[in-house]
Amino acid sequence: MDRRLAIKWMLAAGAGVALLRARGLGGAAPAPSAPARGPGYGSDPDLMKPYKPGDYWDLTFTDPLRREVAILSDIVIPEDAASPSASSLGVTDFIDEWVSAPYPDNARDRKVVLEGLAWLDGESQRRFGTPFAGAAAAQCHALCEDMARAAPEGSAMAPAHAFFLLFRDLVVTGYYTTPVGMKDIGYAGNLPLARFDGPPAELVARLGLTDEVRW
Repeated sequence: MDRRLAIKWMLAAGAGVALLRARGLGGAAPAPSAPARGPGYGSDPDLMKPYKPGDYWDLTFTDPLRREVAILSDIVIPEDAASPSASSLGVTDFIDEWVSAPYPDNARDRKVVLEGLAWLDGESQRRFGTPFAGAAAAQCHALCEDMARAAPEGSAMAPAHAFFLLFRDLVVTGYYTTPVGMKDIGYAGNLPLARFDGPPAELVARLGLTDEVRW
């Protein structure tokens, strides 16, 4: 099973953004950490009004951070023969919006993401003598492979692993809520259906679930 198919299974199983409470990355390089500013969108935004990133609250990422986020996003979901890369679908903007929103969950994720990106830059400098955005593709992938490995609680790599899990889930969420991403997984929501046969039997069996509804 390739990575893109694995992501589709994960989404079908109901995976979303992990609400992680990761510990800080010890020794991380300084990163912007001021609280996000803005009134928020309230309880009833005008969904018919044209909207662009930054209209509802100040954004967070500097140009160097945007480059780092774009590269890391495209490692999580690269371009392939069937679909475009994450950054080409605006995932960088989505993550910037997410970590900038003035709400408690977003503020928590903001800290994890900013400290994780700072750690990634510092670790790339330590290993390769260059920021992450300037490292060779193989070096970037090596760092991501290290972060992706499960790390024991309390170990030096545990916060980096927690950051990578959160970042990966943000990329997946941003990607598969775009029209292109929804088409990629065959999502057909918001359309009238003559009939609905429930989830595919193969998926139900794979997850060890049942499609029987009990009241």
